[in-house]
Amino acid sequence: MAAVKLYNARTKFVENVSAPVLKQLLDDLNEGRVLNEEEMESVIEEHKARTDKARCLIDMVRKKGEKSSKKMIEYIKERDENLYDVLGFASE
Repeated sequence: MAAVKLYNARTKFVENVSAPVLKQLLDDLNEGRVLNEEEMESVIEEHKARTDKARCLIDMVRKKGEKSSKKMIEYIKERDENLYDVLGFASE
């Protein structure tokens, strides 16, 4: 369910997540053991544009399954309540 929520919110996430929040999410996901150092670095180094980083991050986490997707949704809520609402997570 959480992976589906992320998939459905993908376009809005890519359009609306700010660069600082993106960095915070990467740190959170690393600390939460969702992403390892290499994955974190690949998001940062392989993609120059914020939108490409966002796209890569959400796809990477989504493919890791329910538990990881759920954690990412929680981190989005903690970091950016407005983004959380824009993505439609608050209404569920």
